[in-house]
Amino acid sequence: MGAAVLVLFSFCVFISPVRSLDNGLALKPTMGWLHWERFMCNIDCDTDPNNCISENLYMQMANIMVTEGWKEAGYEYVCIDDCWPSHQRDAQGRLQADSKRFPSGIKKLADYVHSKGLKLGIYADLGTKTCGGFPGSLGYYDIDAQTFADWGVDLLKFDGCYMKWNLLGEGYTNMSIALNKTGRSIVYSCEWPLYEWPYHQPDYSAIRKACNHWRNSMDVEDSWASVKTILEWTADHQNVIVPVAGPGGWNDPDMLVIGNFGLSHAQQESQMALWAIMASPLLMSNDLRDICPRSKELLQNRHIIAISQDPLGKQGYRTAKVNNFEVWERPLSGGRLALAVMNKYETGGPRGFPLTLATLPSWKICTPQCNVTQVLPSYKELGIQTLLSKLVVAINPSGTALLSIAPLKGDLKNQWLLWKDVSSRNTHNSVL
Repeated sequence: MGAAVLVLFSFCVFISPVRSLDNGLALKPTMGWLHWERFMCNIDCDTDPNNCISENLYMQMANIMVTEGWKEAGYEYVCIDDCWPSHQRDAQGRLQADSKRFPSGIKKLADYVHSKGLKLGIYADLGTKTCGGFPGSLGYYDIDAQTFADWGVDLLKFDGCYMKWNLLGEGYTNMSIALNKTGRSIVYSCEWPLYEWPYHQPDYSAIRKACNHWRNSMDVEDSWASVKTILEWTADHQNVIVPVAGPGGWNDPDMLVIGNFGLSHAQQESQMALWAIMASPLLMSNDLRDICPRSKELLQNRHIIAISQDPLGKQGYRTAKVNNFEVWERPLSGGRLALAVMNKYETGGPRGFPLTLATLPSWKICTPQCNVTQVLPSYKELGIQTLLSKLVVAINPSGTALLSIAPLKGDLKNQWLLWKDVSSRNTHNSVL
């Protein structure tokens, strides 16, 4: 094997904060469950009544979120995606649920979810039709916003199918205004940049003023290739998208597919770790009625969730690539640092990654000392370390080691400035 090359990535420190949507919501990344990736547009309740898009599915998920510890872990939204409406609006021009699959209506479903101490999310589309071919909201923004408020909806996922790309900004902004006019607190999840990127770089200042979170890249699929593609897109565009993220507005790399069929357990750990580092909404799309214990334990891991929900509200980013490892870092409250190291090899066994200045310039946070906690792949208190410690973490193929590092002694402010200086340096290569 040739000499390993350490590639450091520059990151532009953001000085002036972008004004966020002023609705007081999503001050931390949203957590919940969303039906789309796992259940898609399954409307065949005659042959598949247990898995079709119906009120029963959401009621069952709400029940399990309470009884199986999901609510206690922080997951609070039960979200309906596409394919819930009737193909026709009612006589007053309002959206209405499919009467066969939602015989009680959305208001009764919202009441049921609220009775469990949870919140209800719903889906609509900016254009003439939803992506699944159901009625869109174009020309009905005020009516639909008020309908959702009257029903007691708590989150709106607003898609962008069947809409001219150059009208996206106007449409997403108008729906944001319409939601705020209702007086109800409704988290606003947009897909504005996703549909603009093929044409030009979106205006993220405008997006953050309108939306609580926003999708940037392709839909996640139940495969490691899909997760890797999203991570690579995020890293490639991090100088654009990371600075705008923070309390009230978050980049959304799409759903957690943990507990489904396409990821090994190490890959599930990688998705969970990196979504926490990226301060992403944690919206699971899986079947909570039938999930393996290891996946459930991972999704409910309080140490990972604490990183996700850290009150500093800073999104992390990729800082280095070395010897087929990727290093991602996120600043945390109290001058701490969350560190994720992903083993990009997909063959062989575990490989060791040394935590030294040679591989990790931000290890300077351990001047004079730091306390290191390994969160993944298993929880370990690695104790007090110094700048000269020889600490090696073992990482499975396509897996990730997630660590929390807290500086000890000295001036925490100086420690943080030192870490920021290292992370903000110009990109360069050096041979180890």
